[in-house]
Amino acid sequence: MTVLYSEESWTRNKPRVYLHHVIQDCGLGLGRALALAVRVVIALITRTFFQPDEYFQALEPAHFLVFGYGDLTWEWTSNSPIRSIFYPFLNVPIYWLLKTFRLDGTFLLVVAPKVLHGLLASGTDIWARELSQKTSFFLSLTSVFHVLSLSRSISNSLETTFTTIALCYYPWDTSVLPSRSQLRKFLIFAALACSVRVTSAITWAFLIPPLLWQLSRNSTLLRAFITEAISIASLALCLLFTLDSIYYSRPTLTPLTFLRVNASSTSLFYGTAAWHYYLSQALPLLVGPALPFVLHGAYLAFTQGTRPLKLLLYTVVWTTAEWRFLHPLVPVTHLLAARSLCRYMTARRSHFMSLALLSLPPALYVARWHSFAQISVLSHLRRLPDTELRSIGFLMPCHSTPAQSHLHLPIPVWRLTCDPPLHGEDLSTHQDETDAFFKNPAEFLSVRFPDHVDPTFPPSIDAPQRYEWPSHVVLFGALLRGPGVEDFLRDKGYTEVWHAGNGIEEDPRRRGGVRIWQWQALNVLGE
Repeated sequence: MTVLYSEESWTRNKPRVYLHHVIQDCGLGLGRALALAVRVVIALITRTFFQPDEYFQALEPAHFLVFGYGDLTWEWTSNSPIRSIFYPFLNVPIYWLLKTFRLDGTFLLVVAPKVLHGLLASGTDIWARELSQKTSFFLSLTSVFHVLSLSRSISNSLETTFTTIALCYYPWDTSVLPSRSQLRKFLIFAALACSVRVTSAITWAFLIPPLLWQLSRNSTLLRAFITEAISIASLALCLLFTLDSIYYSRPTLTPLTFLRVNASSTSLFYGTAAWHYYLSQALPLLVGPALPFVLHGAYLAFTQGTRPLKLLLYTVVWTTAEWRFLHPLVPVTHLLAARSLCRYMTARRSHFMSLALLSLPPALYVARWHSFAQISVLSHLRRLPDTELRSIGFLMPCHSTPAQSHLHLPIPVWRLTCDPPLHGEDLSTHQDETDAFFKNPAEFLSVRFPDHVDPTFPPSIDAPQRYEWPSHVVLFGALLRGPGVEDFLRDKGYTEVWHAGNGIEEDPRRRGGVRIWQWQALNVLGE
């Protein structure tokens, strides 16, 4: 394993930069314990909604596999599924143990997966310290984006950990040939990153060609590397093929179907990024208060850095179009910031304390308050008595809340969908169900719902063409401002029984907090 750059080499005989004493003085063992504690605590205190993939591409498939019910999206149910069970399967043993010991009805259903993913997230911090010593470790621990995303059950988070470990084993020192053991470890963790998300291969497409050139000085080592690369890649593909074929009950190679679908017009359904996307949106969101130091470190890498550091800079710029998919390269931005901090700053703890204090308010906000009602509404619904909660309908933009991974109730539940054009529909005219609803909510409700509420609350077996009225409707407050929506719900016998604020929201459809409307005749039936 190679340290890409040491802090001593960056300072060039200037006074050593001392971090906050807790981090600066900690040894390797204490550093690992600190990283584990920080990530698990962050995972446990996080009560906010970030991305649907946290649930629908991780927890929901695992819940469905163990308990036999849940909410699977089109990525899992189409004729050519594009998601592998490899990452969601990490949650299966937890759910199985909870089911076996009859603890699935307790708080552990939500908390236990949080602990698992907090532990996995700590690997990013631990190996960031191995990659470039203590300054990157400090930046990693205090990163706002890491607080927002790293401890969540999102595949990008585990990909970030595996990518950071693989970068530690990458032979950055071009003057010394690496050992076969080091190269093997690099390939294993790179393959694991690609197994979690196939698009991780883009990163290694930048770094492997110069490595091959470096190894060409030793033909024996070069042949061994190529042989092991083919063997490890084949083993990873066989593992994915086996797991996915068992899960889908038919031969399935999800990396292939994923690439095929994303190479089609289906990918355009989710939009494209502007040319200034990286500088104006992605980079500020990913690095937060460390942005000036990242930019300065990038300048140093481009003008004065060695070839490995320049390669990392190019990798950050050209990897992907959606900012959260850049998460695996956030440790690289911390490396660039550390280069700037250690080379040009005096030995003052105040600089690092300032970064930590600047990071604290947004970190607390994204962990505790931003979109928190989209999570707390599920906790409230789950606590309702069975005689009251008979079915649920979500009149919200698709996947605005978790599903059975947080609700865990085998009752009829429906929600609006947002499936892309999977059957050759014209992309310019295709309209998903969410868009159709919000185009004219009152008309949608009058056309796709019956005239009267059925007090038995049957499942909506003909959805999305036809829905049944539920006992409880969950919606954002902004929907009630639409023409005729509130009056329509009241005419059907619904009234608001719960409301919670949701923080700052730029999507106008998600403003006004989260609300629950209940069919009031339930009170009469209960009596």
